[in-house]
Amino acid sequence: MSDAPVVLITGGSRGIGAAAARLAARQGWRVAVNYAANRQAADAVVASITGAGGEAVAILGDVGKAADIVSIFAAVDRHFGRLDGLVNNAGIVDYPQRVDEMSVERIERMLRVNVTGSILCAAEAIRRMSSRHGGQGGAIVNISSMAAVLGSATQYVDYAASKAAIDTFTVGLAREVAAEGVRVNAIRPGVIETDLHASGGLPDRPRELAPSIPMQRAGTPEEVADAILYLLSPSASYITGAILNVSGGR
Repeated sequence: MSDAPVVLITGGSRGIGAAAARLAARQGWRVAVNYAANRQAADAVVASITGAGGEAVAILGDVGKAADIVSIFAAVDRHFGRLDGLVNNAGIVDYPQRVDEMSVERIERMLRVNVTGSILCAAEAIRRMSSRHGGQGGAIVNISSMAAVLGSATQYVDYAASKAAIDTFTVGLAREVAAEGVRVNAIRPGVIETDLHASGGLPDRPRELAPSIPMQRAGTPEEVADAILYLLSPSASYITGAILNVSGGR
């Protein structure tokens, strides 16, 4: 059995998650590609990795469901027998609305997936990586958003609030497990060319916002993946509790 490190990437079938999965494999990680619905997309990511000589597996599971999270990590245990890194990437956005127009159901779903799901995934990872539980250490990278500091008024304040919660969670968890060999950091992507914007009803958002970004363009999933893999790597061995903006200066 290989002794290469293992990383689980939630929401790894598209966008930033898929780019991180492919880059992780190129850098020597074995990759668990989690997906919630699109098996075809997850299989395509896995095929691109295995076709290049890497090792990857697609794992079904919705991080908005506690039972699914347990199942996801159990599948990682069965397939790889270890866990060295977690990228808490899975998340949702919704259509633009004012706060006084939002339903309880929308807000609860946003927080269940983006916040509770990330916290529960981190808890499962810690049970496997922390020296307190007999683990050998590891790294967690949470995917936040520049929306956490910008607020996303008149678009999706609930999404922004969920990502602000991830920022605070990152700092608190990092301090909680720092002495147990687990580093916890976060990435705040800005406007990135992914289909997340289309799922929120704003497919042209990257192009429309480009002039307001100091670098005058949207970012790519690969640029975010570079930052994620840096924080997972030994090169970031003395970095924990940090939140890195990958936003073109915005």
